[in-house]
Amino acid sequence: MASSSSAKKVAKLASRGKGKKVRFSGGTTFPAVVAAASVLMVALIVYAKLSLPSEAAGPPEAGVQWTMAYEFRVCDTTFTIEGQPDDLQTKEASAGDANDLAAGTASSTGFINYRPIVGGNTGSKARLGVFLSEYGITLNTKKLVIPAGLADADELVYDINDSDIFDGTSCEGEKASIKVREWEDASSGAFQDKITDFANLRFTDNGMAWVIAVVPADNDDFEIPQPATASRLDEFGVLGSGTSTSDTTVPDTVADTTADTVADTTADTTADSVADTTTPGTATATTGG
Repeated sequence: MASSSSAKKVAKLASRGKGKKVRFSGGTTFPAVVAAASVLMVALIVYAKLSLPSEAAGPPEAGVQWTMAYEFRVCDTTFTIEGQPDDLQTKEASAGDANDLAAGTASSTGFINYRPIVGGNTGSKARLGVFLSEYGITLNTKKLVIPAGLADADELVYDINDSDIFDGTSCEGEKASIKVREWEDASSGAFQDKITDFANLRFTDNGMAWVIAVVPADNDDFEIPQPATASRLDEFGVLGSGTSTSDTTVPDTVADTTADTVADTTADTTADSVADTTTPGTATATTGG
C-alpha cells in the first residue's frame, strides 16, 4: 500500500490544478481570422450564384414569336397535328399556320409557333417538351403517343416493342427506334440526330426544323428529309443562313433512363449529358450505355 506521505503528495498536486483554466497561446486572433475568412468565402459563393444568368434569360424572350417547321414520320408516312385558333393565345407553343389560326381557322400545317409569356418558358427553358406537353403528346425512347383528335380521330400509339408498328408501310416487319432529327437552321442541310432526352431539346433560334421519327432501328441511313413546311419559313420573316451544306448527323451518346412518361419540361430527364460527334454525310446515332 502507498504510504500516507505519498497520498498526501498526490492530494496536494491535485488541489493545485483545481479552478485553473486552460489558456491558448495567441489569444483570440487566430479564431477571429478563421471566422472572417469563412464569412468572406460564403459571401463570394452567394455573389457568384447571383451573378450567373438565370435559366430563363436570353432568347427567346417573352413577347416574341419564333416559327419552326416540324412533322411526325413513321417509316415513309408523315403527319402533323391540328392546332385550334385559341391555341395561338393560350399555348406558348402552338401547332399550325399562325396566319390561319389568327383568322379563326384550325390548321394542321406543320409549323410550331413559339410565343413565350412573361415568367414562362423563355431562354433555355424553351424546349421541345413545351410543345409536346401543350398537346399531351408522349415521346420517349420507347413510344410515341398522339392523343385522339389531334392527328386522327383515334389515339395513335407507336410502341417500338409492337411487332406490327410498321404495318402498312415499306418498313413492315422491321424493328423500330425513335429519334428526333433537328436542323438548327432549316435553310442549311446540317442536322443532328437525337436519340434520347427528347423533351429537353432546346429551341435555340427562329427557323429551326424538327422531325420526330419512328424508323427502322437497323438502318442508320434511312432517309429522313426536312419537314415539307421548311421551305415556307421565309413567309414568316425567317432569315436563315442559306448555306447549303452536306447533311450531317451528330449522334447522342447518353442512355435514356425514362420511359412511358408524358413529355413535359421536366419529363424524360435524369441528369443526361449529350456528347455529339459530327460525321459528315452519315446518319448514325449510337448510345453510350
